[in-house]
Amino acid sequence: MGRMFEKRKATMFKRWDRMAKAFTRVGKEIAIAVRAGGDNPDYNPVLRRAIQNARAVNMPKDKIESAIHKASGADAEVYETVTYEGYAPHGIAVFVETATNNPTRTVANVRFAFKKGNGNMGTNGSVGFLFERMGSFKLNPEGLDLEELELELIDHGLEQLEQDEDEDGGAFVLLRCAFEDFNNLQTALDERGLEPTSAETEYVPNNLLELPEEQADEVLKLVDLLEQDEDVQRVFHNLA
Repeated sequence: MGRMFEKRKATMFKRWDRMAKAFTRVGKEIAIAVRAGGDNPDYNPVLRRAIQNARAVNMPKDKIESAIHKASGADAEVYETVTYEGYAPHGIAVFVETATNNPTRTVANVRFAFKKGNGNMGTNGSVGFLFERMGSFKLNPEGLDLEELELELIDHGLEQLEQDEDEDGGAFVLLRCAFEDFNNLQTALDERGLEPTSAETEYVPNNLLELPEEQADEVLKLVDLLEQDEDVQRVFHNLA
């Protein structure tokens, strides 16, 4: 059917893979949240945020409800959050966040990915000091006065406000705060009737390093290897 058809098919399969990975990630977020605080999002803010994140990746409502129901059962999988650190080629720091029911399997897989990607897995703390844990909220920009919003939220812990686009070209407003101010900023948004499209914590690099394109591709190859593992939730790095 031609090269264009094959290219479109490859793009389509890649998008499906990303969607499946995203559903797995938020499904684990929901499971961890339910175990920590129960299955009612009205009384469990962590679960409420997990549901927001599920909606942000277009997870169907029935799948969200199924994930909550499954996590509430007596035979539910028990996941724990485990982080790993190391270096990619050319000195790029990498911080890996996982959710696993088998840390022995996960650490072996992460170590193998670092080795295969010509990186070096380190010990806890080996690169963590190069990142700052922050709260991150994404809002739909429609109807927002960003200058006014920034002034209102500074007293609630807001440190960064910027506009950006996702990989499909959709606009969003990104808010960041110190990890310790996460709940304060979430409450301030709730009081203003602003529901984030996603709300999570992330590890933000203190400084970014630029590399030539060929070297950057080597780094991204390792990041891709890590992200392919089903236990890996997110991979953070300081590549510009």
